[in-house]
Amino acid sequence: MNRATTQVGSVELEGLGALLECRHENPFALLGPHIVEHQGVRNLRVRAYLPDMHAAWLCPDQVGESTPMRRVHPAGLFEAEHPRLVADPTAYKIRFESRGGAIRSMRDPYAFPAFLSEFDLYLFGEGKHWLCYEKLGAHLRTIGNTTGVNFAVWAPNASGVSVVGDFNGWDGRRHPMRKHIPSGVWELFIPEIQTGEKYKYRLQHDGIATDRSDPYGFAAELPPRTASIVSSLDQYAWNDQTWLEQRQATNALERPISIYEVHLGSWRRKNDAGKQDTDWLDYRELAKQLVAYCQELNYTHIELLPVSEHPFTGSWGYQTVGYFAATSRYGRPEDLMYFVDYCHQHGIGVILDWVPAHYPRDGHGLYRFDGTALYEHADPRQGEHPDWGTTIFNYGRNEVRNFLLSNALFWLDKYHIDGLRVDAVASMLYLDYSRKEGEWIPNRFGGRENLEAISLLKEFNEITHAKFPGILTIAEESTAWGGVSRPTASGGLGFSLKWNMGWMNDTLRFMAEDPIHRRYHHNELMFSMIYAFSENFCLPLSHDEVVHGKRAMLDQMPGDLWQKFANLRLLYSYMWMHPGKKLLFMGNELAQWNEWNHDGTLQWGLLEWETHRGIQRLVGDLNRFYREQPALFEIDFDSAGFEWIDCQSANESLLGFLRKAKDSSNQLLVYCNFTPVVRQHHRVGVPQSGWYQELFNSDSAHYGGSNVGNFPGVEAEPCDSHGRPWSISVTVPPLGVVVFRVPRANSASNGG
Repeated sequence: MNRATTQVGSVELEGLGALLECRHENPFALLGPHIVEHQGVRNLRVRAYLPDMHAAWLCPDQVGESTPMRRVHPAGLFEAEHPRLVADPTAYKIRFESRGGAIRSMRDPYAFPAFLSEFDLYLFGEGKHWLCYEKLGAHLRTIGNTTGVNFAVWAPNASGVSVVGDFNGWDGRRHPMRKHIPSGVWELFIPEIQTGEKYKYRLQHDGIATDRSDPYGFAAELPPRTASIVSSLDQYAWNDQTWLEQRQATNALERPISIYEVHLGSWRRKNDAGKQDTDWLDYRELAKQLVAYCQELNYTHIELLPVSEHPFTGSWGYQTVGYFAATSRYGRPEDLMYFVDYCHQHGIGVILDWVPAHYPRDGHGLYRFDGTALYEHADPRQGEHPDWGTTIFNYGRNEVRNFLLSNALFWLDKYHIDGLRVDAVASMLYLDYSRKEGEWIPNRFGGRENLEAISLLKEFNEITHAKFPGILTIAEESTAWGGVSRPTASGGLGFSLKWNMGWMNDTLRFMAEDPIHRRYHHNELMFSMIYAFSENFCLPLSHDEVVHGKRAMLDQMPGDLWQKFANLRLLYSYMWMHPGKKLLFMGNELAQWNEWNHDGTLQWGLLEWETHRGIQRLVGDLNRFYREQPALFEIDFDSAGFEWIDCQSANESLLGFLRKAKDSSNQLLVYCNFTPVVRQHHRVGVPQSGWYQELFNSDSAHYGGSNVGNFPGVEAEPCDSHGRPWSISVTVPPLGVVVFRVPRANSASNGG
């Protein structure tokens, strides 16, 4: 029917039926201005499809009176001719009257040329259009004196696509789009609409129409509503140029990185006792309160659980639908920009959780977007995630790779984000991830590695680091995959950092043991140092460790009330002294009793108690101490920055080690006691003679401890211990960590 020729009055129209049924691939062939010639006289014929309209007029801008348009089809097809418009075929409006008598006028969408070039479409098809978020989606555009919005969406298997919204009464007949062949991208410029307009795409496939949110949309309605919103991201005036220049000029991996992981909706509410979604703080309120809090606790970075739009609040953001849309729960896109800008102006970096591993099956989202398996694999053995009930991207399809890679660049570009933490990398790397035999398809070599996903991750790291030097990419990868944080040129995946899930699991399992039994698990505590320098590690105590019945961090600690708090101080202190960057989930610094609840807020009321304030002070001081001591961060990822002093005192559950800066004379001695027994007059081998000043003690009464320690310090003696000619006699506090400054070589042993 699309290619049939239909006689309408005196006019032959090819594909009229397809137009009326909203499945025409090129409505411009029928609608808009067309030059016609009668006996040597050229006229401009304008045709418009105005369903349910009573009458219409063609109204030239400056050349006289309007011309009535005749109805050439009862469905609402109108046309008129005007000879004086030949010189400027866009210089008109169409005025129309509804059957109820309301009169409106509009510029003709079908009078304007395409925005996308053949080169744009070629790059997109090749998977190399890194800035395609500037072309696909909804973009304000001015043509001549006319401003409007250019819409573009990839839907190659749809038989027709229309833009629908408040501006056309959500009528799919009013604004059908043109398909670019062979790219499968549909496009239409709609004049005289502005930012703030709600819209969707209505796609036709096999006679079924579905309304979809814009995959490249910059904003969306507040859930549970799902329309996209026309937004401009170029209006915000940034004030973080100094931060960006410093970020590019420094090596982040040689700097302290202490990350406060935050779920914005439950960190704090306007009413801390309330659980209503209307109690959310907005991005600007969060900026001021959260930055002040992170400065007080001396964090270097904030990491946000996903803020891309997600209809299901209970997914915490990990079931993303609007990959390019900042969630409207906390405000508009420019409000999130303000949040990032404010963080930068106050010395705080911002990391976002990014979720390229899977997406949900919401009917308005990416799933079977154009009626077919477009973004995902058609075969459920490749395209469905068995654990989460979600869908897996088809990483081998160029347009899908382009979508994901451009999305990563989008957050770094438009929102000045300092890093992306990539969720669920392990599920991307393995074709048999969480699958039984027969439930997965091997790669072309017969292996279990997802070659397309591996290629995507490598390209992601190469492009992001090349275009935004100084940013961080962080992998949540829980297996023994080699080279996650090694350069792609040497066979690695190219990430800046990898979460050390092994350290986290071993350490929490060890800490959960009753101290009397820890002697039998000493190797679990030490095991992390066997592989500590095989990757650039970040030590995470994340949101995943305080949900789903795992209990709050404090409640995971054994013993009576005093021991629980002492164990928690010990855990955090050991973590901050261990090689690797740091990440702590919000609420852990409060020593919460309750598991994290995304529908509530943190237990701020606990700070009325000195024991909880002590844990909060400890975290703030650990961060400050960490930032002040180059030995704790400069060479985190090289064995030259670490040396064992005592790793064999299993019966006493003691550990001792050195941390070293680039200047090898700048060293710290760390000693940990994982039992509630005070170790008095404990002899510790040390590198050299001199005065060992006690710089930190987790058992300080300031943190709620018993104040057992060695203040202000101890003098080394020429007494062999731990294979060293010099040693110190120290008191190691119960369930505590003490840190001493190692005197520089040849320094005077005068107590200072």
